[in-house]
Amino acid sequence: MAKESMKARDRKRLELIKKYETKRQELRKRVKNGDFEAMLELQKLPLNSSYVRYRNRCKLTGRPRGYIRQFGISRINFREMASNGLIPGIKKASW
Repeated sequence: MAKESMKARDRKRLELIKKYETKRQELRKRVKNGDFEAMLELQKLPLNSSYVRYRNRCKLTGRPRGYIRQFGISRINFREMASNGLIPGIKKASW
């Protein structure tokens, strides 16, 4: 189980990403065209507003590793829920 502070930090990052998303895209386009001033403006934006700094976490436990994107949970929770039949369409393989 992840610490609540780590989960809260990631939620805060996600809010910042959404807030500055359009501004970042516009500045990136200007930087590609060779605008030096746009590069300086981009550097002034908060570091946590960059999508690269966001970490996918399990929705149930907050575990950062073994994350399955399609379901939004960690591999451990996925296996447990699949075994209990809580995920529709998923069953244990047997041959």
